[in-house]
Amino acid sequence: MTADKGSYTDRPVQEPYRVGFLLIDNFTLIALATAVEPLRMANQLAGTELYSWKLLTAGGEPARASDGISMLPDASIQEEHRFDLVIVVAGIDVTRSFSRKEVIWLKLMARRHVLLGAVCTGPYVLASAGLLDGHACSAHWECLEAMQEGFPRVQTNNRLFTVERERMTCTGGTVPMHMMLSFLARRHGQELSNAVSHMFVCDRVREESEQQPMPMHPRLACAQHKLAEAAQLMEANIEEPIELKELATLAGISRRQLERLFLKHMGCTPSRYYLRVRLNRARRLLKQTSCSIVEIASMCGFVSATHFSRCYRKTMGRAPKYERMEVSSQGSSNTVLTDSMASLPSSSLQALRRARAEPTYGIFEGTGSG
Repeated sequence: MTADKGSYTDRPVQEPYRVGFLLIDNFTLIALATAVEPLRMANQLAGTELYSWKLLTAGGEPARASDGISMLPDASIQEEHRFDLVIVVAGIDVTRSFSRKEVIWLKLMARRHVLLGAVCTGPYVLASAGLLDGHACSAHWECLEAMQEGFPRVQTNNRLFTVERERMTCTGGTVPMHMMLSFLARRHGQELSNAVSHMFVCDRVREESEQQPMPMHPRLACAQHKLAEAAQLMEANIEEPIELKELATLAGISRRQLERLFLKHMGCTPSRYYLRVRLNRARRLLKQTSCSIVEIASMCGFVSATHFSRCYRKTMGRAPKYERMEVSSQGSSNTVLTDSMASLPSSSLQALRRARAEPTYGIFEGTGSG
């Protein structure tokens, strides 16, 4: 990455590096905070304004975070700005939370050779603008599958964050802080970056190459390590499922041992668990992508759409087509939902109702006997 590329080279060194945070409705507040705070602390410790920043929305209207808190921006993207770095901050229901206005503006920033970043599910917005084609990209695991299927030219990975050429992308939670600490180290040296991390009581700065932890059933997290290893092999081999005998061999145990472990810790057979893993992925694809049911059946290792639909209905309690119809109806009812929120008694209930309307809500119900 060339951090100083673009308009930064056209101004005196003493001027602050200008960062714009584009807030997409439903953004996660923790991702924004952990991206901004390292810049604030760098200024404080350096005793000078190394960085300036602005919060932006499409029309200058307040942006509502996923927890229901509204954030008043400094400006709209319709105004003239000169930025060195623009970071897209998104969160839940990202596929339906941004508009063509943001896409057009981001393309304009790219033409000006502004460094573009994104945190949490923000990379989905950059990918929708075609600005990650041919680039390596990190994103929150929740939207990785939608990106892989929707944007095949984007080189998605499971790393915590990725910095490549004029793009920097990362996962969610507190990871933006680590990406920004790495950014500070490249621009000002490791000493300042370390000082910032110490001020935030961060005992370990995570590396770019580290993998984000993928979701795992709670019982697997504390179970026997061979069981967890077998489950990870299942997660990694969905399109072409592995035979249980081969799976056991790869995990270094016998098939009988594998079956005993699953029955003891998960209350189901390995085959049943594997089926649930594949169907959970199918559910995410149904809700997050426009892939046909035939395509999704193939992606999830089923020999036919008929077999897939039969297994899905039996396990999930509804046909695949109704899963997709529910997403469409939720999208069309968003306006009504938003209007009714004004009378809700608390931000927490408001946030819960908004989460329920997103395509990925509730995808981690038990993966056991199900």
